[in-house]
Amino acid sequence: MNDEPQHRGGAAGHGGRGDHTGRGGRSGRGWPRGRGSRRGSAAGRSGGTGAPGRRPGPGGAPGARGGPGRPGGATRLGATRGSRQDRPLEQPSEVSAARSVGRAAGEPAARRKKAKRPKRTGLRRLVPTWRMLFGSIGGLLLLVVGGFIAGYLLVAIPPANAAATAQSNVYLYADGTQFARDGDINRENASLSRIPKSVQRAVLAAEDRDYYSEPGVDPMAMIRGLWNTVNGKGRQSGSTITQQYVKNYYLDQKQTVTRKVKEFFIAIKLDREESKRDIFQGYLNSSYYGRSTYGIQAAAQAYYGIDASDLTTAQGAYLASLLNAPSAFDVVAHPEMRPRAMARWNYVLDGMVKEHWLSRAERARMTFPTPRPAKAQAGLSGQRGYVVQAVKQYLTENHIIGRHAHGYRITTTLRKHQQDAFVAAVDRELLSHLDPKARPADRNVRAGGAAIDPASGKVIAMYGGVDYTKQFVNNATRRDYQVGSAFKPFVFAAAVQHGAVTQSGDPISPNTRYDGSDRRPVVGWSGARYAPQNEDNHSYGDIDVSEATDKSVNAVYAQMAVDIGPTKVKGTAIALGLPANTRDMPEGPAIALGTATASPLDMAQAYATLANHGIRLPYTLVEKITKDGRNVSLPRRMAQHAVSREAADTTTSVLEGVVEGGTGTEAQVVDRPAAGKTGTAEDDMAAWFAGYTPDLATVVAVMGQNPRTGAHTSLYGALGEERMNGGDYPARIWAAYTGRALGPAARSFELQLQPEAEESATPSPGDSPSDDGTGADTGDTGGATDSPVPGEGPDGLGAGGAPYPRPEDFPTGDDGKVRPHGGSHQDEQHPHRPPDHQAPGGDQTADDGPGGALPSTTADSKQRLPVPERPGAGVNGAGAPGGSAPPGRAAAEVHPAAAPPTVHR
Repeated sequence: MNDEPQHRGGAAGHGGRGDHTGRGGRSGRGWPRGRGSRRGSAAGRSGGTGAPGRRPGPGGAPGARGGPGRPGGATRLGATRGSRQDRPLEQPSEVSAARSVGRAAGEPAARRKKAKRPKRTGLRRLVPTWRMLFGSIGGLLLLVVGGFIAGYLLVAIPPANAAATAQSNVYLYADGTQFARDGDINRENASLSRIPKSVQRAVLAAEDRDYYSEPGVDPMAMIRGLWNTVNGKGRQSGSTITQQYVKNYYLDQKQTVTRKVKEFFIAIKLDREESKRDIFQGYLNSSYYGRSTYGIQAAAQAYYGIDASDLTTAQGAYLASLLNAPSAFDVVAHPEMRPRAMARWNYVLDGMVKEHWLSRAERARMTFPTPRPAKAQAGLSGQRGYVVQAVKQYLTENHIIGRHAHGYRITTTLRKHQQDAFVAAVDRELLSHLDPKARPADRNVRAGGAAIDPASGKVIAMYGGVDYTKQFVNNATRRDYQVGSAFKPFVFAAAVQHGAVTQSGDPISPNTRYDGSDRRPVVGWSGARYAPQNEDNHSYGDIDVSEATDKSVNAVYAQMAVDIGPTKVKGTAIALGLPANTRDMPEGPAIALGTATASPLDMAQAYATLANHGIRLPYTLVEKITKDGRNVSLPRRMAQHAVSREAADTTTSVLEGVVEGGTGTEAQVVDRPAAGKTGTAEDDMAAWFAGYTPDLATVVAVMGQNPRTGAHTSLYGALGEERMNGGDYPARIWAAYTGRALGPAARSFELQLQPEAEESATPSPGDSPSDDGTGADTGDTGGATDSPVPGEGPDGLGAGGAPYPRPEDFPTGDDGKVRPHGGSHQDEQHPHRPPDHQAPGGDQTADDGPGGALPSTTADSKQRLPVPERPGAGVNGAGAPGGSAPPGRAAAEVHPAAAPPTVHR
């Protein structure tokens, strides 16, 4: 009964080895896994044919583990029939061997896998296959192309960096000598047309000989530069000129991968959008050349003291050599580097020969151009800062350039010799006498002055203070000190210009007599009582105008201002050159005492008009302006007849007496005629001397200012003097400067005097007395005779030997030269009126602006401006011809000078 189950279990055991777990076989050996025994028996009976059982095993086809050549397991049937205790268990090694044999023999051919390629072993594993190699190259190319496209699209050309566009304004004397610059960056752009061709080629030979034929970037040069750098041949960028320009102008000098990538793509775009010439010009102007200079123009000035346009080929080759090592190749600062610098210089010249830009003969004749020693930046110390400040103010007020504009080359009208003479005069006559330790008042002393060429209106010298870095306020242009008695010549010029008369009806002339008593109340003034005090309370009694001017008698001039009319006095002062907005010019007798606060430059303008026979040429500080080699247009300066020649010349004759025997004797210049007037501000806070020769008008002021608070301070006790007068230190400075600035050559004034002045005055050289001496109407201009025409005759010369300008000879154009006043807008707005066109009482009409309008002259320069005749002559009298003026009123009227001319761009 027990044999049959054992038989089935044994049969199942052999077949059970083909099960996916082998558990069927073990169950057939009597283990309690009946279902496994049945599946194993079925497999065993199949004779190992590999017929799949119900659950395929994971190691192969079901049933494949049956023994070979034993169909149904019959060979083991008898063996399995014994008891389980009598049969030894199979060892694991036997089971494994049996499984291997069954797998090899029992697997069907259709199910066999394809044989695999043998695996790489050893060093062969490190060698890529062709498939891997081509795949990697293709992927790399796609990556490069994609990166290039992305970079080109994403990297835009940025705006120029601030350092690359920053430039200095360069200031030059009239002779072209540079004296200052006012920017933080020493750069002055130059157009490519200003740079010699040989210098351009020298730079190309040094940096990029194929620049005009190559693209904006050169990848092979970049790789070569990197290779040389890695191999210890020095840092080499391999950048083209375009790439270097991009680095200088758009980026920075950082050695980073990001900057290099941007430089690459910007250079490509720039090469497509801008011309080669523009890029090369930008490169020359943005490169650093050492000595704190950027751009070839600044470098030419720093190394050779010349403009870039004047560079020689040898000098250009040296500057091109500096681009490689700007500081190291400066042979003056580093003499030990001279051999290397010369080697680089030779390399540049040999490259030019190789490129056929330079002949071998020319190359053989060249010698190394040693640069001049480096000079420290002068900055704005001394007078430089004052001049720069004044020039900037002039340019902005005349709307020529903006206040913060840079990159301009400004040639001023200042002459170096005269400028140095002014500084020397102040040092010798004033500053050398100061002793702040011994005299505390000396700490308050300031000085300022300006000089103008009367014939041209050019400011040729200016003194702003001891040093701009120590005292920032320009004393030559400040308008906060009273001018004192230096204003009185304007009063007298107004009297002659307007034909004014005294309260008794006598025409005002140098010979007119006034009461010069101290504190004498003025007569004919409808305002508050006014009784001016003379200096030191001195009473002069009956005194003529000439002597009253010599001694600066306040009582006389206060009355004269009332006789003329304060409004006319103010208008004449403005016409002569004071700004229309000058403060403290009251509409009353006090105007004559000089309460106006004008600057030395303003006063020099007005006195220059008197020296120029009444023709006003608006002053200028600028001769020429250029930017990037192109001229900037300057405003057209219009000449204008401020007062008649008789009014100006008669005033000059009176002021000559001030220098010859009045308060201004310290201003006497040996063998040179001079006219001038002293002035002292209230409480001696300022002392003035304003004077002129036929060739030069100069005003000097000594001022008192507290160095700590900036408040105006009296000059009492300064320089050891009890009082500070214009006839002392200001007059001495004026004389010292004028004598040195003009030299020994001199000429006389050419004066045409007022008829009343000629009656008793000694004729000046070239002047003729009146025909009858009466000044009556004889058909000419008031009895004054013709004098030699300015500019004709041996002495008819202006400043610098140039003839005095005739009204019809004023130069024209946009170059800053003056033009005649005729036909200007002033004439259209203020047409000349008849002499008797006046308001009742002799005052000007309400529609007349300050100063009114002047009679015009004809084209014939020998015909002088009309001069007002004496009362009763039947021309300008108040009332019917032949009548006389009532007491206290002007008997003759001519409309005063026109307002200052409009400056046209």
